[in-house]
Amino acid sequence: MIDLSSIQTIGIAGAGTMGTGIAQVCLQAGYKVVLFDLNPNMLTKAKQSIEKGLNLLVEKGKMSSESSQKALHQLLFTSDIQAVKAELIIEAIVEKIEVKHAFFNQMAEINGPTCILASNTSSIPITQIAALIPHPERVLGIHFFNPAPVMKLVEIIAGVATNPSIAMQCKTLIEAMGKTCVMAKDAPGFIVNRVARHFYVESLKALEEQVATFEDMDALLESSGFKMGPFKLMDLIGVDTNFSVTSSMYHLFHQDSKFRPSRIQQQKVDAGHHGRKTGKGFYSYE
Repeated sequence: MIDLSSIQTIGIAGAGTMGTGIAQVCLQAGYKVVLFDLNPNMLTKAKQSIEKGLNLLVEKGKMSSESSQKALHQLLFTSDIQAVKAELIIEAIVEKIEVKHAFFNQMAEINGPTCILASNTSSIPITQIAALIPHPERVLGIHFFNPAPVMKLVEIIAGVATNPSIAMQCKTLIEAMGKTCVMAKDAPGFIVNRVARHFYVESLKALEEQVATFEDMDALLESSGFKMGPFKLMDLIGVDTNFSVTSSMYHLFHQDSKFRPSRIQQQKVDAGHHGRKTGKGFYSYE
């Protein structure tokens, strides 16, 4: 059984939207955080985003100025993988299993067998990720949703080799951060992305068939009670990220046509129109 009090530092890999958001959540909970990314520019953007996020909490009276400053002092930005030393590592890097294997194997060498290794993957089975990692019993999925500081839901996924007590302890730890955790089976897309996939896929099919414009579909679904239509949500998540998850699930379900990635979405990715983060997706943010 893991002693949660032994977790003092949490390492986050990937300073994109998800990694930055998860780092902020951990800081707000009082943990030391090491945020790693090979691209120094991403770390600069992450620093600005976290400072903005914490300042907003101070302005709303949800966090004291002293607590905000203390949190920032507990945050280390680094492009040196040797500096990623922590009791819990959460990766939010590219959705390619070979990249995740390489990263976690480096973490295993740097941090030893007691370090918990968690993936924020949206769709890759945890069992596949853990298969080539030393001590696979400490590998699990901790899947946050965007934007991580706001969204309450977190999926906890145990692979075939994951020690159930480690999964339950991580559930307790994340819940102490103010999140609502659900235990998900290690199936493609887990719970949320499996259920939500057709919110995107069917909307994109309707767009391909010129049933309606993407603006009209967003307006229709928002008027039906959804906070955001599928195209606005894809722009928020990242069109490239959404496309990657759909492609992954398509292959994991052995090319089942109901998960077929969209040609329109592929074209957006090829053009670099990845949504809000690039200033243009289905909508323009420039």
